[in-house]
Amino acid sequence: MSYCAAIEYMPEERKALHKAYHDTLYGFPIHDDNELFCRLVLEINQAGLSWETILKKEATFRKAYHNFNIEKVAAYTEADRERLMADPGIIRNRLKINAAIENAKTILALQKEHGSFEKWIAAHHPKTKEEWVKLFKKTFRFTGGEIVNEFLMSTGHLPGAHTPDCIIYKEVMQKEPMWARQ
Repeated sequence: MSYCAAIEYMPEERKALHKAYHDTLYGFPIHDDNELFCRLVLEINQAGLSWETILKKEATFRKAYHNFNIEKVAAYTEADRERLMADPGIIRNRLKINAAIENAKTILALQKEHGSFEKWIAAHHPKTKEEWVKLFKKTFRFTGGEIVNEFLMSTGHLPGAHTPDCIIYKEVMQKEPMWARQ
């Protein structure tokens, strides 16, 4: 057994940061709506950038977005938008900031209707990647194909986070990712 090739062949100076995410978060199911929202916001902010950039900024993202508390982010005002635009610890892109706030409002509506964001996702399972992308584009802002794929793969809703020969694959499978229940 070894690690996924991306980790196995990564230069040592970058490996620790990526390995921590790979070994404990990537592909593992998330059952907390605020953490699902966190992953969605981080994936949206990664668009056009490296995942390493996002991993390095995760703590400042958490602070800036009130630890991804959906209710708090949904209530952000214009002053909050400007505060985020001025925060050098996050990605200062107005479209991505607006998407986070609007997506928080959408998730609140989904929670009201389905009980939770997680239950909304489960209610649509299983779908192909293409079907998921279509649904997310219809429901959320700033959610293209790669964002949706990585969000769902990284949260255990689509396969592919780890190769079957990766030593973490077995741990992920013990957590019963949604895709394995098909």
